[in-house]
Amino acid sequence: MLLKKQTVWLLTMLSLVVVLSVYYITSPESRLNELATNEENAENAKTNDAEEAATDSKGESSVMTTDSEAVFEQMRLDLMEQRDKVKEELVTIQGSKDKTAEEKNEATEKIKELQEITDNEKIMESLIKAENYEDVLVQTSDDGTVKVTVKAEELSAEAANEIVQLVRKNMDAPNANVAVKIDPK
Repeated sequence: MLLKKQTVWLLTMLSLVVVLSVYYITSPESRLNELATNEENAENAKTNDAEEAATDSKGESSVMTTDSEAVFEQMRLDLMEQRDKVKEELVTIQGSKDKTAEEKNEATEKIKELQEITDNEKIMESLIKAENYEDVLVQTSDDGTVKVTVKAEELSAEAANEIVQLVRKNMDAPNANVAVKIDPK
């Protein structure tokens, strides 16, 4: 009788693990689609509000809408979608029965690496924004090159050098190739 209880308990736990694994593999995609839809709706609402506020009583446009905000958000969304596709492929490798343990471990390491890169980029964006820039976008490529796009009227060589040094210092890459680009307001 005791053996049957243990067997039932084991099968219950295994089925729970399988259900949670399937949920984990399928849920990030749906949540990201909902998030992207919500952000698009919010962006459309902001654009419509800005356009309405930009027209004066004569119906003429007095202020231009800020397209650069939309450009920065679109670049962030594109980067996030690209990384999510890579992450999805890696999760598929992890769940595959055909792959070896070494390939699964390699996929796990790449997922951790992608998450670290994303976290570092967010930290760098907030550090650079703290230097009184309106908006910043940090992108790390596969070869280790870091592209920093700053929203500002102008950027002196000294300010660009400070950004490069800040990135190299905080990303623990003293010899990293850092490119700073300005996006006018």
